[in-house]
Amino acid sequence: FDKILIANRGEIACRVIKTCKKMGIKTVAVHSDVDSSAVHVKVADEAVCVGPAPTSKSYLNMDAIMNAIKQTGAQAVHPGYGFLSENKEFAKRLAAEGVTFIGPDTHAIQAMGDKIESKLIAKAAKVNTIPGFDGVVKDAEEAVKIAGEIGYPVMIKASAGGGGKGMRIAWNDEETREGFRFSSQEALSSFGDDRLLIEKFIDNPRHIEIQVLADKHGDALWLNERECSIQRRNQKVVEEAPSTFLDPDTRRAMGEQAVSLANAVKYSSAGTVEFLVDSKKNFYFLEMNTRLQVEHPITECITGLDLVQQMIRIAKGYKLQHKQSDIPINGWAVESRVYAEDPYKSFGLPSIGRLSQYQEPLDLPNVRVDSGIQEGSDISIYYDPMISKLVTYGKTREEALKKMEDALDNYVIRGVTHNIPLLREIIVHPRFVSGDISTKFLPEVYPDGFKGHMLTAGERRELLATAAALYVAVEIDGEKVEVSGEWNLASALLPITINGKHRTLQCSFFNLRYLCNHFSVSCVQFKLRVLSNLAASLSKHMPEKVPEDTSSILRSPMPGSVVAVSVKPGDNVAEGQEICVIEAMKMQNSMTAAKTAKVKSVHCKAGDTVGEGDLLVELE
Repeated sequence: FDKILIANRGEIACRVIKTCKKMGIKTVAVHSDVDSSAVHVKVADEAVCVGPAPTSKSYLNMDAIMNAIKQTGAQAVHPGYGFLSENKEFAKRLAAEGVTFIGPDTHAIQAMGDKIESKLIAKAAKVNTIPGFDGVVKDAEEAVKIAGEIGYPVMIKASAGGGGKGMRIAWNDEETREGFRFSSQEALSSFGDDRLLIEKFIDNPRHIEIQVLADKHGDALWLNERECSIQRRNQKVVEEAPSTFLDPDTRRAMGEQAVSLANAVKYSSAGTVEFLVDSKKNFYFLEMNTRLQVEHPITECITGLDLVQQMIRIAKGYKLQHKQSDIPINGWAVESRVYAEDPYKSFGLPSIGRLSQYQEPLDLPNVRVDSGIQEGSDISIYYDPMISKLVTYGKTREEALKKMEDALDNYVIRGVTHNIPLLREIIVHPRFVSGDISTKFLPEVYPDGFKGHMLTAGERRELLATAAALYVAVEIDGEKVEVSGEWNLASALLPITINGKHRTLQCSFFNLRYLCNHFSVSCVQFKLRVLSNLAASLSKHMPEKVPEDTSSILRSPMPGSVVAVSVKPGDNVAEGQEICVIEAMKMQNSMTAAKTAKVKSVHCKAGDTVGEGDLLVELE
């Protein structure tokens, strides 16, 4: 190929462009009007605007993208992940115009993209499958009937979906009805297809996937596994390759079943077969993603293969260059998904804003950052809130995790709330370090939600000493603390030595007039004030701000749009009753009443755009 159009945005568009440049192939970026200054637009050789901000009018706008292909003369299209990457109609339209789709053919996309059909094909190919209903669920009442026959808990999910969209777990009839409603709405919004299926929910499993690679000549390989069990809302947060849980026999059995499935649909390209694995190492087919996965870099790290390059070669008709025996597991790789999200709200509700300061930790060895943003970039409500994929690699898991710890400490992100504090706590948690994980890791480890890093007595002294050392040497709690380092308050990072131990801190706010600092330790921000003895004694008499009564008011926990409002002034509501639904980044969130009361006033209506903290409803 001389020229490839990338039908995507953000980090994955930048990732594909990088390999194309390496191969000497010119690239075309497409973008919405709000993405006109985005990084992927700048690094491509050409760029075409395909519509306004909403995805349905730009990145999902097939007509506009087909026009961009004709306008630029692109011979092939790489769809990345999400958007049109698993859309068979898009692949058909490209084929009709003689343009190569860098991915599998339409038969494989349709067969594996439809979770109902894929399950039937998997059964026929002798792949282990989860018990469930092999058909389309018509309505909420049929969903309840089927769930009762399968036995609770059940998983309700979009037939055409992926990425955690359109998925709900139900433990009873009421949750099944609600789950059916939300899942069908999210599925229609994200994929234009509201068909749902229901299957048995395997409680407390691991989520382990197999990367496959197949050419157009009947050859297929499995490129080992990725451990993806650390999740929130069915979306992956931290991944690693290989898995601590699999032995060689189980790995081979999973790999062979994945290849068997790929062969059954004459698959050609990179693809991923996802499995749920129980505590006894029984594994069950979950779905096949007929595209490049978000977490593909960790497979590249341990195999040495460039998966984007392999996809481009296969699409052009070349045979695979490797045999199964050539595929190694060299070392260990870990990926942390860095999101513009508030980790203290449901492990991550979206945050928007402009990156006022942004510095990737690329000066550290064996660190890879796949991103599509830069200092000054806007994180908007229109797209996925991912900032980057932070990947570290080492000869051993211990080495890879230590590098991840250092990389997170040295990652500077200002202007938006981000989830680095949660990522940092996960990778050093004893359960994670020991490999004792499942898809329930986050709710089990943080049953009351993530609260941030709790300082030990020693860490507290070190932090206070660092703040004080910016002004004058002091004793903390009667103990002398030695702080040394080259102070540069213009730098986002403060590499210092405290009592002989090296630490990397971030000082995000420094006010000499009020002697106030905001410090990040273990990626968690702490606000400190250094006061004179007189000021400290007087501050004890300052009145404390009375916290707001959150039981009587409902505020939006995130920026988004109001999908529905279920109440009006004068209505009586019960505790836990749905008041309204907010959609952010294609995820729908039900806002409920904190107490039984009468509705005093409603401050929003369907279609409104709301910001974080905006007042939605008041109760008496």
